[in-house]
Amino acid sequence: MSRTRATDFEEKQRGLLMSAAEVFAEVGMEKASMSLIAKHASVSKSLLYHYYPSKEELIFAIISTHLEDLVAAIEEADDETLPPQKRLRQLVGTVLECYKGADNAHKVQLNAAWALPDDKRQQIYTIERGIVKRFSRVLREINPDLDNAERPLLTPVTMSLFGMINWVYMWFKDGGKITREDYADVATTLILEGIKAVR
Repeated sequence: MSRTRATDFEEKQRGLLMSAAEVFAEVGMEKASMSLIAKHASVSKSLLYHYYPSKEELIFAIISTHLEDLVAAIEEADDETLPPQKRLRQLVGTVLECYKGADNAHKVQLNAAWALPDDKRQQIYTIERGIVKRFSRVLREINPDLDNAERPLLTPVTMSLFGMINWVYMWFKDGGKITREDYADVATTLILEGIKAVR
């Protein structure tokens, strides 16, 4: 007989995901065992398996939850009535704010998606592509010439922007002289000024 779902099921799930993400980020996908994750989360191995039947399911849950949180925040923050330059700045700031406290989950997203079965990996890629397309649409508004069949630069420019914000966890420290808001200004300005010169 399967266990009944506890009233705090989602809260426990979230805690397990955060703890597991920390283990994956620290020791890597290969070395992170379910036993190690259970020990780190201070739960029994059987309870961990109750929530997540395999390491792959756990990785998928970490990444998909992280991305779903990001999508929800972006959708809430995106204001299509803003001028596209300000809209882009708002989106960049939202992403950077979402990454606050989510470094471990972000590392799992960037480094462990390859370990997922094809169907799960495709689900992750679909969510990621949706986020990228939203930014691409705004960049196209700012500079329609980027979307040129002869010289298609919209995707390279969009991915360059994500290159600037996705690897922030490698060097950014909260509480320093540069805030997330400051860096959102920097990243947005670099893109806005840069695409003026792109030919």
